[in-house]
Amino acid sequence: MITVTGASGQLGRLVVTGLLDAGVPAGEVVAVVRTPEKAADLAARGVQVRQAEYGDPASLQTALQGTDRLLLVSGSEVGQRVTQHGNVLRAARAAGVELVVYTSAPKADDTSLPLAPEHAATERLIAEVGVPAVVLRNNWYLENYDQQIRTAAETGEVAGSSGAGRIAAATRADFAAGAVAVLTAAAPRPGVLELGGDQAFTLADLAGVVAAQTGRDVTYRDLTAEEHVQSLLGQGLPQETAEFIVGLDRSIAQGALDTGSTALSELIGRPTTPLAEHVRTVLAG
Repeated sequence: MITVTGASGQLGRLVVTGLLDAGVPAGEVVAVVRTPEKAADLAARGVQVRQAEYGDPASLQTALQGTDRLLLVSGSEVGQRVTQHGNVLRAARAAGVELVVYTSAPKADDTSLPLAPEHAATERLIAEVGVPAVVLRNNWYLENYDQQIRTAAETGEVAGSSGAGRIAAATRADFAAGAVAVLTAAAPRPGVLELGGDQAFTLADLAGVVAAQTGRDVTYRDLTAEEHVQSLLGQGLPQETAEFIVGLDRSIAQGALDTGSTALSELIGRPTTPLAEHVRTVLAG
């Protein structure tokens, strides 16, 4: 039995459907969700939909019964994730889960990314709990830049504060395919995999691709951290959110997302989605 947590979310849903497309019988796939109604389409395909919440250990113990391999999609509640992940891991151990696959952050144990500490702590917790695990250190999603792509096509500008920092992003579907490959492998080897796109790019590169796709001049305006915060505040973002985004860009400028790894394309047996292809898809609406 293969179980996927967060299965009604964007990544989890792609993994569940990917497992079905890979030939895993629907009855051997479990979708763990907070709200079962949101996974009605998966249930209609024969997937077992079970209700559980990361903050509710009892519900997790019930939901993970019979699981052989588990995909733990990292939680979204910043500040609570280590506790929540611990609940899942202990429930997995109690249920006799043979392999946990966890979606972590790039360079989780050696990075300035604001999101990384909780992932690094979870990786340590995995070792402490003692369940065999494959840690998928997923890089940025190309989808993170969809709004900037659309805005650049309209305004002729990409703005940020990541300098010449390179981003090894791939699509959410690429990362989902990587998770499927591990979950369905004959003998997955426990360990850490740095996963990302084959070709890292800068925001200036992104601007260039949008320019090529639209036929208009598009430039990258590199802002200071202070200018970037003010720009985001001007767009209506709260102060805390603006500072968080600028902190991410600062880490990118320092190389946090430039992993130089081709492990994802090797895992899925094809190249990752090129930036130009993704930009074309976004602009096509």
